[in-house]
Amino acid sequence: MSPAAGEVAGARGEGGGVEARRVFIGAGCNRVVNNVSWGACGLVSFGAQNAVALFSPQRGEIVTTLPGHKAPVNCTLWLPTKKDVLHVRGRETYYLLSGSADGAILAWKIGSGKGDWSHVLQLPGMHKKGITCLAGRMVSDTIAIFASTSSDGIVVIWEMVIEPTPGGSCKVSCLHTLSVGSKPMVSLSLAVLPEQRSHLILAMGGLDHKIHIYCGDKSGKFIKACELKGHSDWIRSLDFSLPVAISSEKHNLFLVSSSQDRTIRIWKMDSEAISSGSTAQLRKANIEMTSYIEGPLFVAGSTSYQVSLESLLVGHEDWVYSVEWQPPTVLPGNEAHQAMSILSASMDKMMMIWRPEKNTGLWINSVTVGELSHSALGFYGGHWQPDGKSILAHDYGGSFHMWRDVGLDSENWQPQIVPSGHFAPVSDLTWARSGQYLLSVSHDQTTRIFAPWRNQVNPGDMIYWREIARPQIHGHDINCVAFIQGSGNHRFVSGADEKVSRVFEAPLSFLKTLQQATLLKPDISDDFDNVQVLGANMSALGLSQKPIYTHGVKESPSSNSSDGPDSMETIPDAVPTVFTEPPVEDQLAWNTLWPESHKLYGHGNELFSICCDYEGKLVASSCKAQSAPVAEICLWEVGTWKAVGHLQSHNLTVTQMEFSRDNAFLLSVSRDRHLSIFSVRKTKEGVEHHLVAKHEAHKRIIWSCSWNPFGYQFATGSRDKTVKIWCVQDASSVKLLATLPQFRDSVTALAWMGHDRASNAGILAVGMDNGLIELWSVSGGRASAGSTTDSSPLIAASMLQFDPLLCHVSTVHRLRWRQQDSSDEKSTLELASCGADHCVRVFDVHCRT
Repeated sequence: MSPAAGEVAGARGEGGGVEARRVFIGAGCNRVVNNVSWGACGLVSFGAQNAVALFSPQRGEIVTTLPGHKAPVNCTLWLPTKKDVLHVRGRETYYLLSGSADGAILAWKIGSGKGDWSHVLQLPGMHKKGITCLAGRMVSDTIAIFASTSSDGIVVIWEMVIEPTPGGSCKVSCLHTLSVGSKPMVSLSLAVLPEQRSHLILAMGGLDHKIHIYCGDKSGKFIKACELKGHSDWIRSLDFSLPVAISSEKHNLFLVSSSQDRTIRIWKMDSEAISSGSTAQLRKANIEMTSYIEGPLFVAGSTSYQVSLESLLVGHEDWVYSVEWQPPTVLPGNEAHQAMSILSASMDKMMMIWRPEKNTGLWINSVTVGELSHSALGFYGGHWQPDGKSILAHDYGGSFHMWRDVGLDSENWQPQIVPSGHFAPVSDLTWARSGQYLLSVSHDQTTRIFAPWRNQVNPGDMIYWREIARPQIHGHDINCVAFIQGSGNHRFVSGADEKVSRVFEAPLSFLKTLQQATLLKPDISDDFDNVQVLGANMSALGLSQKPIYTHGVKESPSSNSSDGPDSMETIPDAVPTVFTEPPVEDQLAWNTLWPESHKLYGHGNELFSICCDYEGKLVASSCKAQSAPVAEICLWEVGTWKAVGHLQSHNLTVTQMEFSRDNAFLLSVSRDRHLSIFSVRKTKEGVEHHLVAKHEAHKRIIWSCSWNPFGYQFATGSRDKTVKIWCVQDASSVKLLATLPQFRDSVTALAWMGHDRASNAGILAVGMDNGLIELWSVSGGRASAGSTTDSSPLIAASMLQFDPLLCHVSTVHRLRWRQQDSSDEKSTLELASCGADHCVRVFDVHCRT
């Protein structure tokens, strides 16, 4: 599939002439097993909070997110599957199934080549609890049989009938329901039986340590055939092979299973034709004594199947969450060939490829790949590319890891670039003062930097956004961030679920990496030689990050080899690196930290909001509060990092603050439904400040605010679904200029971008609790507090309502326009957004003149 680099939303609204194109999505994978599926169409699907995300492994970027679920997505399944190689060729349309934590299953239609996707239908609500696994197969070119299992102890067999025409629809019906008791199944696999093409076999495993085998026909009526015992803990993954021709006459089916007992078992199902019913009875009588060795026998149609344990694979040191047979290939003569190769993924941070040894036939581990990380937990799943040339894992940190075999004569598996992003709600984001990159913070306890990476060989090639650094990996959820404006090195200050704000400064390794990414000269006034810090090391507790100096003296190895209690808390030193190509997850997690330069103490509760003035001289911060003394705003002087002011006005948590563009006023909004305007002036002695106005602005919590860049107008957005536009009059009072028509949901984010200073025209971006984004044009009104002339009336009109496919699927937490240079006359603006759906998004907004 080759969709366009970004999707376009047409203009809908009174303003017209505006287009929004999404150029980047950063998101992590939901941290559950069975969440990822690599389809025969070449796209990878995964759950990102309540959305189904699709990414292109070739481009290493997320191409879209599909809204529709109302709870986190637990599992996805492509139809046709990678095993359905005989049903894939020439197909233009693929279907994707997704199951969520509330028991809902949705079906999507994906158009190959055209890059179009649509929501087809929602399956009948058969499950009362979260879906844990989906498994299916095509039984013909137009019919698929698939099964779903849930925490409610129910397994449902479904039939999907697909109309073969390009614009055709699909119909899904429930064929059969199986109740498995109080210990639910968490893994499924479905296959067509060899020698009996009209019969299906379903394997399921779960909490009772057994593998349950069911047989059925295409009508969906399944009956229990046997149980396979051997594992001593939960069954985590099951996968049937295609029938394998061991001899010239017979085809055998193989089932691979993995468990939390750290082992992998391969089961062989040997088929044998039955001549008559009496023969079957005799065969059963003869097998009873040996069944403890060979395994059980079951009958389907006119064929009996003897199950035996083919091999026991021991190599992983932790729970094995995933096993998968290498996808089959099509041989001349329209036959599918099943390679004897299995991929396993474990919580020991390793993926292994197992193959039988040529001479002895013993299964051995032939390839091992893995990652280092700060987390003690590893991979939730591993997946083959349809052609078997690449393997993909997703891990406890919501990250993807991909390796590709680039060897010519022998195997050589090398890491590849994959999408990355936060795996928890993204609470705040900000552009660097240069606009070269985007900084986001999240409740996943990380700070991440995203930037467009330009190709050094061919600068004219398409530019893809990448995560280029992870400056902060913390021990608390991070709630807010502000970039320090002004001259000097890149610095930011962040606030988390602790009472301390922390200041970080860019190390030399990042400055040089940024230069590689942007192909631009550094924008700091001084030379690289003046930056003495090369990188940073993570502390044992994951709180402070200590600098690594360019000319530092390395400690001798013996100084870290004590046998005292501290030796258990030490972690390997980081190796700060200048990257000439986008870093992969292992490098991001270890080698791109920024050193922490200062801590700001003063608040009594967890930090909630933070902002910096436009000269880079003052930082304002607030914390969670239930009383007026705690709800004060602290002012910090950049450089000395001393508290130079405490602003008191609100009674509850201050939710957002922003300085006016000339730094004369500080605007704050709060849970107490009030807005406050403070006059702030920097003097030689410190800071002079006083409360200019306090006003009860809305009927519910005020979540957001934003200044007009051209004057003293500002907007506030609230849970009461309204946006109000105000102005500061005579530097002593606040006047309401306009109230925009009520929105469809709570307004949670605002960002005002100046467009034309002469007419005081700008664009107001509005983000809502339902994830949707709108653009409004605002012009006229009083432009400055000192103006005494009558001004034109304020005019506000809807410019654009973003298509829901472009938007977030949960609360929009922050919107930020990229500040343009005064000399930049481009009609394209850049808007960044982040939300509770774990996503960071960047849009190009094109204003046609």
